[in-house]
Amino acid sequence: MLPPAPLALSMGEPAGVGPEIIAAAWSALKADGPAFAVVGDAALLRRQGRPVQAIPSIDMAAGVFARAIPVLDHPLPDIVTAGTPSPRNAGVVADWIEQVVSLAVAGEASGVVTAPIAKAPLYAAGFRFPGHTEFIAELTADVPFSGTRGPVMMLTAKDLRACLVTIHAPLAEVPQLVTEERITRTARVVHEAMRRDFGIAEPRLALAGLNPHAGESGSIGLEEIEVLAPAVARLRGEGIRITDPLPADTLFHDEARAAYDAAICLYHDQALIPVKTLDFWGGVNATLGLPVIRTSPDHGTGFDIAGKGLARPDSLIAAIRLAGQMAAARAAR
Repeated sequence: MLPPAPLALSMGEPAGVGPEIIAAAWSALKADGPAFAVVGDAALLRRQGRPVQAIPSIDMAAGVFARAIPVLDHPLPDIVTAGTPSPRNAGVVADWIEQVVSLAVAGEASGVVTAPIAKAPLYAAGFRFPGHTEFIAELTADVPFSGTRGPVMMLTAKDLRACLVTIHAPLAEVPQLVTEERITRTARVVHEAMRRDFGIAEPRLALAGLNPHAGESGSIGLEEIEVLAPAVARLRGEGIRITDPLPADTLFHDEARAAYDAAICLYHDQALIPVKTLDFWGGVNATLGLPVIRTSPDHGTGFDIAGKGLARPDSLIAAIRLAGQMAAARAAR
């Protein structure tokens, strides 16, 4: 099922791999979609060797998509050199993100897909957010939303959906950050997203333990007893199906994954290692608990390979397909 409107795709860091993987993704998707329109620099996309058509409004994207990449053209002020970001372009990169979010909030786009950004030039230009996720959450903070607000980061690969309670936190700080409140809020967001954005009527959640062997009845740590178990009890009291804390080392093999729809992971590597092991090239980063659908490829700007024809579009293609599926599920409710 295709989404009801085109997706809006921000070009990301222009000196990175974004332009070339966008062009390659269009080649892979032009026959069967989902259709998307790029918010970015049309001249830069033309340098990727694919047909490009500038359009004045996103509602024209579907009619153009089969023969050319539709672009809402917002040119860059500085020349783009692959592998070398320009601080002069950073403000426009941030504007592209604002524009795709505005299109989704207005209902003109069914979802947002974001190509990778480089944080250093953005910070130099006054950008004050840790990354895309926090920026988009801020941009949509005043938009009405009927569910529990995120943002919650979800990484997907094949049949695995791994959702994070903490993200880029030092490992030494994780035990203090993994609180009953953080776990319950994350699980609520994930539960609601599985129903709203994935069409799963009765979601099954698995909770990873923090310690080896999920604490082994308290002999290898007490967090499972003192923090995780009360969170599970609270969530079950709300009607959410969630497991007791499970040992993370047995949570991600094929048979285990068949028993749940999403895994609640407590720290970065607990989620990212299985995701990247299952599908290193095709993983997707999705943001749950926002008024707009947002996905992105699970990799960075790739300055070291930008412009060399080495960048693989697998993750971006998967991100576009996932955004389309989520948009279709949300529209069907």
